[in-house]
Amino acid sequence: MNGEVAPFVLPGPPLARNTLAGWDAYRRTRKSFAPAPVLDRDAWRALSRRRRQIHDLHRAATHANLPVLSTPMSRAVGKLLTSRIETNALKQQPTTRAGVMVTGGGYQGKTESVCEIIATFEDRWRELLGHVNPEALAGTRDLHAPVAYVQTPVTAKPKSLCKAILSFYDAPFHVKLDLPELIRLVADCLHDHGTKVLILDDITRLRMHRSDDQDTLDLIRAFMSMHVTLVLVGVNIQTSGLLREGLRDAATGQWTLASASSRRVNGLEATQTERRFDLVELGPFRYGSSASIAAWVRHLTGVENALRLLDARPGMLSTGTMPEYLYERTGGVVGLLERLIEDGCREAMDCGQEHLTEALLDTIAIDLDGSPARDVGAGEVPPVPSRKRAVAKRGRNTVFDDRGPAGEAG
Repeated sequence: MNGEVAPFVLPGPPLARNTLAGWDAYRRTRKSFAPAPVLDRDAWRALSRRRRQIHDLHRAATHANLPVLSTPMSRAVGKLLTSRIETNALKQQPTTRAGVMVTGGGYQGKTESVCEIIATFEDRWRELLGHVNPEALAGTRDLHAPVAYVQTPVTAKPKSLCKAILSFYDAPFHVKLDLPELIRLVADCLHDHGTKVLILDDITRLRMHRSDDQDTLDLIRAFMSMHVTLVLVGVNIQTSGLLREGLRDAATGQWTLASASSRRVNGLEATQTERRFDLVELGPFRYGSSASIAAWVRHLTGVENALRLLDARPGMLSTGTMPEYLYERTGGVVGLLERLIEDGCREAMDCGQEHLTEALLDTIAIDLDGSPARDVGAGEVPPVPSRKRAVAKRGRNTVFDDRGPAGEAG
């Protein structure tokens, strides 16, 4: 390779979307990964030893970066979210913008779906404006940031949330600033960067029995007066307590949250407009009707088309008893399915089987322990369905081994 890095091995750490530079890099490169070419075993054997190793590494990278596939649930989320964001972005009146809450269980793909939907909006919005911020002040050099992505701090307080938003923009602030000053800085950043959408991920880390978290929710409501679309993403929002004081309109499906208890929220003027949110759920696949089973099978077909096992066959995941088996193993949760298939492909490559079977997948445990970015107490780690057969001990990773002519003959 003449010392060059393989194009599928990205240098440096993974992108951090909770910074302006990281989000912009994600938006621009999110579809740039090129999967490994499809080769059967004969074509693989015809490669040199070095090219086989590189191809195997590329296949492993392909299985570790499976595409985010559209599902009936994500399409419903996309329709509502895109409509709300675009409508709000085009508003000229100084009124409170309605927000959106995206809920669902852990590992349902909420964050990835929301980020993809909103990154697509930003692509169109930038193109519409000629990639120029029309709200920029003359003589300033603020970057155009139509979208801000922020993760709710595990122990959220109004100040820590403001600092997380300011950190997204890499905005300088003094650690001793009081809350009203921090809020004004947040408002300035949202305006000066032309931000139209503020994503607050992992919002159910707020615990409504804590006074700090109640103050933080009041602050979030007040953000809706800053002329941005507030998108809250969290696990099982309906049961988290965030909607405890809300009222659901049966006609529109919107949740109405009363304005903060005081007329001013930590120095930010509260309008008389109640805060309205559309609540949409990104749930798992179901297996109780012909239509839901067909949707699950179509999804499995999309997954198997993305795999690069040498002996893979059409219908490997989507025919016979495999769809029911995979549903039993994952409960229809797309994140658990991705974990099972990713690890299963690695095992199939390691042992030389090069295709997936129920027997092989029975040796794979879906282990969600030790996920540092997920808060177990907030429901971000779901229960994993139990397996039907005992798990065999996995052997050494041999993906880079040269098996020689005897090993290749299989």
